[in-house]
Amino acid sequence: MEKKDTIYVGLLGLGTVGFGVYKTLKLQKDEMVRKVGSNVVIKKILVLKIADFASKVEDPSILTENADDILGDPQIDVVIEVIGGTKAAFDFQKKALENGKHVVTANKDLVATRGHELLVLAEEKRLDYLFEASVAGGIPIIRPLRLCLAGNNISEVMGIVNGTTNFILTKMSQEGMGYEEALKIAMSLGYAESNPTADVEGLDAARKVAIMASIAFHSRVTFDDVYHEGITKLTESDIRNAKELGCVVKLIGITRQKDDEIEAGVYPMLIPDSHPMASVNDVFNAVFVHGDAVDDVMMYGRGAGEMPTASAIVGDLFDIVRNINYGCTGRLGCTCYKSLKIRHIDEIENKFFVRMQVANKCGVLESVAGVFARNHVSIASFLQKDNVIQGDQAEIVLTTEAVVEKDFRISLSELSSMSDIIKEISSVIRVY
Repeated sequence: MEKKDTIYVGLLGLGTVGFGVYKTLKLQKDEMVRKVGSNVVIKKILVLKIADFASKVEDPSILTENADDILGDPQIDVVIEVIGGTKAAFDFQKKALENGKHVVTANKDLVATRGHELLVLAEEKRLDYLFEASVAGGIPIIRPLRLCLAGNNISEVMGIVNGTTNFILTKMSQEGMGYEEALKIAMSLGYAESNPTADVEGLDAARKVAIMASIAFHSRVTFDDVYHEGITKLTESDIRNAKELGCVVKLIGITRQKDDEIEAGVYPMLIPDSHPMASVNDVFNAVFVHGDAVDDVMMYGRGAGEMPTASAIVGDLFDIVRNINYGCTGRLGCTCYKSLKIRHIDEIENKFFVRMQVANKCGVLESVAGVFARNHVSIASFLQKDNVIQGDQAEIVLTTEAVVEKDFRISLSELSSMSDIIKEISSVIRVY
């Protein structure tokens, strides 16, 4: 098949990531033909107001306020969507595919909720729909799961996939900061949005977990299937106790396949110091994969930002250009050929760390142990903190063996009702 001299691209959005794509393609200009067989040229860029963006590009005539200038242009082969959100982005991506254009996106919100519809449409049209940048920014994880690790039955994917929360937890762990102080620093450095809810409550990570689970286990997992908790309730005391146990606290996204069912969740976890994930700090991300043939693999790097995300997008774009030139587009369609049950959080087994304030009197530990025993919760360690005693109240810390979450929750409910001896259940954190 004859190669095209030039492949034309339409870019939807020129925000932080969009401008990163624009810059990356300029940097690659002299290498392009040798890398992918064609020149790759951005023909049009969709922006809200041309006047606001004219100074950012060499040729302002490539800017447009009309999406149809891109979606309806027969010369444009590939559409890159970086506007974010779900409503307009979905409509634009769908129209691009319907008009025979390949699509690259970094839109985790859309891929995690309606990606299946777009993948099916792309497959019907023999088009490429690629989304490497939707998870972990510049870290390659989607392509490795779909291609490099395809010879494995993957049983677990876990990782740190939100740089904002990892930065906050690093500050709390290494500098003894409280959550609010660490969050303010993250905001001042641009690592956290003015409304950080999506990051600190685990929503962002849950979307990424849904995408990784769908690919790893070949069964559709959406954002709504992923249980999530954030880091807003973590305290300096939790961080100190974790250190005493030889652990660090990280916001972990984790998905497993067990007995033909999928588990998927995002929550703070105590990670042993010896685990590679424990040393992933600041805004860095990492994803840890376990397969039956490869055993353990970890991908590490910058999980967000202008240029790391642009790196992933341009990588997808170059892959599509090669496919166009060799007549093999559409070879990577939807991989969700199974329909596995999503296991409810109540049915999942986890280990737990619990910190509670109790009456400082005889028999308390026996009573607490009795409640757990009646509900099939096995205690792994039990410690009364001698340095945290205030008059008639003391602090105890315990960890459990792996336990069904429903049984554990019932135990906590019973303990909470024992107000004569249990003054407060201060912290409950899962243990990896």
